[in-house]
Amino acid sequence: MRVIAGDFKGRRLNSLSGDNTRPTSDKIKGSIFNMIGPYFENEVVLDLFSGSGNLAIEAVSRGCKQAYCFDNHFKAVSVIKENIALTKKESAFVVKKMDADKGLHWLSENSVSFDLIFLDPPYAKQKIVDQIEEMIQLNLLCNNARIICETDRQVDLPDSIQQLEKIKEQDYGATKVSIYR
Repeated sequence: MRVIAGDFKGRRLNSLSGDNTRPTSDKIKGSIFNMIGPYFENEVVLDLFSGSGNLAIEAVSRGCKQAYCFDNHFKAVSVIKENIALTKKESAFVVKKMDADKGLHWLSENSVSFDLIFLDPPYAKQKIVDQIEEMIQLNLLCNNARIICETDRQVDLPDSIQQLEKIKEQDYGATKVSIYR
C-alpha cells in the first residue's frame, strides 16, 4: 500500500496485520480519486473507519487541508499515527480513537463540517445509510459535499439518501464504490 499521487507520492504505508481490516487497494483507491478529483484545494476530509489512514493521507497528499481519522481499535490508531508521521505533515491530521457513531457527535460538538467523507466500514457492521442520515442531521456536510462509500459488491445502497443523490457507482471485484453528492 502506497500513496499514489501528490505531495507524499510513493510513500509506503503500513497496514494492520490479520484479517480484521480490509485496506483499500491501490487500484481501488486510484479509481476513487480519479472519480472525485484527482486533486483538491483546501477541502476538509473525514475518514470515519480509517483503519490505516490510507484514504485520508491520499486526500491530504492531493491538496486537502485537513483530515479527521476515526477508528475504535487501538492498533489501528497506532498504525494511522505511524503513517501520518511518514508524511511529515502531522498538523494536517486529527486522529481519534473513537467509535464511528460517537465520532459523529464529537464532530458536531466541535462544529466540524466536511467536503469529502470516506465510509469504508467493516462489511458485517455496515450502517452507511443511518450514518449518512446522522451526518445530515448533525450538519456535518458542507455544500456540495461528496460521500464515498466502499461496500461489499452485494450491498445495494439507495439512489438517494435525503437530499443526497448517488452520482456514481462502480464494482471492483468483491468491492463496490458508491459516491453521493
